[in-house]
Amino acid sequence: MTGQEERSAATRRVLLDATVACLVEHGYHGTTSVAVANKAGLSRGAQLHHFGTRDDMVVAAVEHLAQKRLESMSASLDRMATEDVERPGAKERLARAALDLLAEALSGPLYAATLELWVASRANAALREKLVPAELRVDAELRSVCRTWVTDDPVLVRLTLDLLLGSGVSGMHADHRSNGRRRQAIEAWSTFLRQEATL
Repeated sequence: MTGQEERSAATRRVLLDATVACLVEHGYHGTTSVAVANKAGLSRGAQLHHFGTRDDMVVAAVEHLAQKRLESMSASLDRMATEDVERPGAKERLARAALDLLAEALSGPLYAATLELWVASRANAALREKLVPAELRVDAELRSVCRTWVTDDPVLVRLTLDLLLGSGVSGMHADHRSNGRRRQAIEAWSTFLRQEATL
């Protein structure tokens, strides 16, 4: 990359991070182009140069960060598989690790920002038109991770992701890590998947 391309990519990353921060703090309606530019410490012109509309910007931000988390998750699992491949029970440990990593990806501030867009898109056809293809791409990546590390049964893949998505929603106003609800749900589901695999 040239120096100009590197600066442009860095500016884009700052804008994407600022957009997610605004979504989490202020919701979709409070995530204006001006608010994002202010949060990023950049001019409104810089924001317009990289993203034509607010909807382009918010969808790009959520998809970008979701993809980064999925890439990091896959890299962690690949590393674990390389280190653990010969030990007894490696497959079960990797499946459980994948469930935990997927649960982390489908919770917290990034997930809250995504939910903001889902809700806003119900009454905003232009946003929905941009959001649906991005969500389909992220969903395909989630299914791929789940299929590779957890289960290759397509129905169980969907049920696994639905369980984790629901856990992420119910965790918006409760810390599942402290009260153990999410951990208990994942443990029960992990046991069920192991039992299904041995039938």
